[in-house]
Amino acid sequence: MKVPSNLVRDIRKHYCEQLCSVYGNDESSAMILMLLEHYFNITRVKMALEPDLRLSESEMLTFHFAVKDLLKNKPIQYIIGETEFCDLKFKVNENVLIPRPETSELVMNIDKRQKTQDKRQLSIIDIGTGSGCIAISLAKNIPDSKVHALDISEKALEVAKENALNNNVDITFIHDDILSLRNKIDTKFDIIVSNPPYVRELEKAEMRDNVLNWEPHNALFVSDNDPLIFYRKILKFAKNNLNEEGEVWFEINEYLGKEMTDLCKEMGFSQVEIIKDFRGRERVVGVME
Repeated sequence: MKVPSNLVRDIRKHYCEQLCSVYGNDESSAMILMLLEHYFNITRVKMALEPDLRLSESEMLTFHFAVKDLLKNKPIQYIIGETEFCDLKFKVNENVLIPRPETSELVMNIDKRQKTQDKRQLSIIDIGTGSGCIAISLAKNIPDSKVHALDISEKALEVAKENALNNNVDITFIHDDILSLRNKIDTKFDIIVSNPPYVRELEKAEMRDNVLNWEPHNALFVSDNDPLIFYRKILKFAKNNLNEEGEVWFEINEYLGKEMTDLCKEMGFSQVEIIKDFRGRERVVGVME
């Protein structure tokens, strides 16, 4: 069925109906509004004030292909090429994970703790930085900090570098693999933070197609046999690279809180705190030296 006219109100209604079968009414409506604002700067208020607002033929084509991608379960953040995280704007594409609200709580907990400490210049490393959302947000929130960000993916680092530039922060980027570092890192850090891959293969069935079919699997999944492999390596790195009274912060699999606590203690870290996210799930771990 074709769009009945090029009136924005007709376009909005037509494509909402198409998307409803996949996303439901509320989410479909929200995404349509997001596309209208992103591509054409048409807000809900503008539509109310200008009920006869129309799109050109080329604009309608742009909108049509965006909705077509949504019907393929492509995340809207990848379609428009950006998202917000910790009140900052980040470029995202299929080479990086889309930042989640739970991850912003990781940043918030680090920032909150630093506000209770004596002010000093901090050295920070974000391991598995992806889009750079954690490293860049911390650089913004903790003035004068020296922030490093490591990732195995060159394409992810390209995105992160652009995000650092756009958000006007200075980050030292490192292309390496934390599981088998090619180059020795001699720097000592006050904060080591990571949101590494932690979704077990057995949990794939719980995930939506927009994640499974589009987001990078190497940033998401770990083997069922050793789901804490990244945490073990990072804690080992911390034993050599964490300053006295330093901190390690993780986002974790909500089902593996006890296993994470046990691992931290086995690695010699006695002060371990598990923090629940806004959904009441065990999602953040703070480890103190």
